[in-house]
Amino acid sequence: MGLSRRQFTKEFKLTAVRRLDQGVSIAEVARALEVNPNVLHRWRREFRHGPGNAFPGNGKQRWPEGRIAELERKIGQQTVEMDFLKGCLQRIEEQRMLQALTGNPRSTGRSKKK
Repeated sequence: MGLSRRQFTKEFKLTAVRRLDQGVSIAEVARALEVNPNVLHRWRREFRHGPGNAFPGNGKQRWPEGRIAELERKIGQQTVEMDFLKGCLQRIEEQRMLQALTGNPRSTGRSKKK
């Protein structure tokens, strides 16, 4: 369905931060490791904030499973509604074309005043 996020090991992140501390530019490290430069900035900031506690694990999930299921249900409901409305629009267009071909005026469903 969606793209999965890449996960990096603690050792990979520490190696990247060490290369930055050795004076290698952010751009060079980013290209070499195929990582976004903003990610490298964040890793360096986390490491400087607390070297012993940096990169403790997988971290917090971005979207809890319940929230994903709720959003998928909402998307499904909207898809059903859109399909219904497309069908209504198609029927209206067909009626208009038929009326244009036959020359019959469009009925409004109201009775004429006398």
